[in-house]
Amino acid sequence: MSNFEQSESDFYQSNYATDIQDQGYSDSGRIYHSSQFSAQESPQPGAFVPLEMLSSSQSYIGQILQPTYNPEFLSQSSYADSFDEEPPLLEELGINFDHIWQKTLTVLNPIKPADGSIMNETDLTGPMVFCLALGATLLLAGKVHFGYVYGISAVGCLGIHALLNLMSIAGVSYGCVASVLGYCLLPMVVLSSCAVFFSLQGILGTLLALIIIGWCSLSASKIFISALAMEGQQLLVAYPCALLYGLFALLTVF
Repeated sequence: MSNFEQSESDFYQSNYATDIQDQGYSDSGRIYHSSQFSAQESPQPGAFVPLEMLSSSQSYIGQILQPTYNPEFLSQSSYADSFDEEPPLLEELGINFDHIWQKTLTVLNPIKPADGSIMNETDLTGPMVFCLALGATLLLAGKVHFGYVYGISAVGCLGIHALLNLMSIAGVSYGCVASVLGYCLLPMVVLSSCAVFFSLQGILGTLLALIIIGWCSLSASKIFISALAMEGQQLLVAYPCALLYGLFALLTVF
């Protein structure tokens, strides 16, 4: 019994609790000293900071009044420059009002020589406008022929395209044929506009229709000859063009 009491007193007299307590005090003191040291190192908001501390904490690469290299800014500026250098929307769509005006003047003046470089372009803006104008004027005259106008135009362009590829050495595209035949449809729009105000079913209307057919076919053959270098073959090209425009004249008169 005495041995048990002695071992119990030895257990309570050990240095286990005191060692832990001393270690806690030493750790807390170390934390306190480290926090105090960091507080002394960190500058106050209004205090003076030496240049050496700033140079050691922050590394600035560059010179005064000279910005550093920023690849994102350069990429954005190059993108803005490329956007500014893009062509206008009308030019991307192939709409050139200067060329449209020159082609229109060439059609209105059959005696004027045609520019082959301009006429060889695939421009369908003017032909679409003139086809719509022809259908609109026929509608004002009480004739709903939009389907006939577009149908005859498509079939006629296919026939003239095949004929010109057989007659010429260089060949021609379908878009160029449709562009030329569409621009030369402008005198037929004048004839359909006259049908709005008076009837063309008479001698005067017949003569006017023949003049318009000759005008359209002469302008179209002149443009094809200059664009495809087919000298001496204008009458051979004008005959099928006259047949095509004769169909439009029949729609307008009757």
